[in-house]
Amino acid sequence: MDPEINWTAEDCVCLAVRQAARHVTQFYDRLLAPSGLRTTQFSLLAKLRRQGPMTINALAANMVMDRTTLGRNIVPLERDGLIKIAPSGRNKVIHLAKRGEKRLDVAFKCWAEAQKRFESIFGTAKVSDLRALLRAVTETELGRNDARDSGEES
Repeated sequence: MDPEINWTAEDCVCLAVRQAARHVTQFYDRLLAPSGLRTTQFSLLAKLRRQGPMTINALAANMVMDRTTLGRNIVPLERDGLIKIAPSGRNKVIHLAKRGEKRLDVAFKCWAEAQKRFESIFGTAKVSDLRALLRAVTETELGRNDARDSGEES
């Protein structure tokens, strides 16, 4: 076996991050269940509340999602009347609907409980450090340099 390939699954950063993300998402989903929202739906609605109406492209970029994934996530939100999608020139703009505002009010209580429990399990300092580290990872150029790293022109 090539010594450079002598690694275990425990060595893979991507696997560890994905497993942790799924674990945390499942935890938050359980606590958000009474609101009728899943974690991603909650995050999308909360982003629209904080930042106001956004184009689909802007919201996808802001959430670090591709448009296809965002599209799958907004279908049930629109169907349930939590968001409204309106044309604006050549773009579509997503607006938080009144029903979405009301659902968020319920969901924020559930989310606050999830935050409190997560912090009590891991400790305030560790949670703060974790958020800072994850933000730093998100702000890097990972994945955006693939063409340059492989020697291709962009």
